[in-house]
Amino acid sequence: MMDKLYNDIINGKRIGYTEAIDITQKQNCEAICVLANKLRIYFFGNHFELCSIVNAKSGKCTEDCKWCAQSVHYKTNISSYEIISKESAVTQAINNQKKGVHRFSLVTSGRKINEKNLGDILEIYKDISDRSEIHLCASMGLLSNNQLIELKKAGVEYYHCNLETARSFFSELCTTHTYKEKINTIKLAQEIGFSVCSGGILGMGETMDQRIELALELRSLNVKSIPLNFLMPIKGTPLAFSENMPDEEILISLAIFKIINPEAKIRFAGGRHLIKHLQIKALRAGVNAALVGDLLTTIGSNIEEDIRDISTEGFKL
Repeated sequence: MMDKLYNDIINGKRIGYTEAIDITQKQNCEAICVLANKLRIYFFGNHFELCSIVNAKSGKCTEDCKWCAQSVHYKTNISSYEIISKESAVTQAINNQKKGVHRFSLVTSGRKINEKNLGDILEIYKDISDRSEIHLCASMGLLSNNQLIELKKAGVEYYHCNLETARSFFSELCTTHTYKEKINTIKLAQEIGFSVCSGGILGMGETMDQRIELALELRSLNVKSIPLNFLMPIKGTPLAFSENMPDEEILISLAIFKIINPEAKIRFAGGRHLIKHLQIKALRAGVNAALVGDLLTTIGSNIEEDIRDISTEGFKL
């Protein structure tokens, strides 16, 4: 069955909800991962993309996302600040490029960035463009048409807006904005000319079926970069006592995103230290991109170590 499915997919077939559920329920983990890896090789070869982010504005977020340390609704004792200094951001971008990172993103807390902060952000992007050749990305919430246009003019190529989870589960995790608002932002960014990066957080209480639902939603939006985070339970948030996902479930989840979205990059994102012991197996389950370096309010990964491990597995950066 899996060999036939591979041939069907490389010849243009895309699996639906019922077929994806059947795969996760009836096939063993190894077979699912092998299929995902074969699809990764067919569509991308051994190319691997690295990107990095910096927390450009921290804390004081009015939204009530249950997983997030930056929400004003929870007491998490994180540092809060307005826009990061230009020199700090530019230095990080330059250093990351020197280490072999392909993309660099500024990420801001809050429902969306305000006009004053946007002006400071645009100045940072200008300096990065003047002093480096790293590709630029942005993640700044539910922006307006004009705000997105300003970012595009500043040289930003990718706009990031995670759907976070399945439509059927989102309202259980956030009540201050809607799934539709996120989708509208993604579509608006695409209309303006951005490539879109959008994925989710796994391990927030969703089912495997809901992960499949998310993967299909992303495909319907033609998203070609899918970052997958693993929940890091943070003290003070409603999800503080969530249990880590079982290893096999992690691998199947990564693989099914690739099988559903064979032409998209499946990207390691936050919470990677929780699955460090699985990294080699995960790299053979369809993953071919990663966020590296410090990640927002949580511990990221060592860039040099990542490059060594990824290269050892035969990937080309």
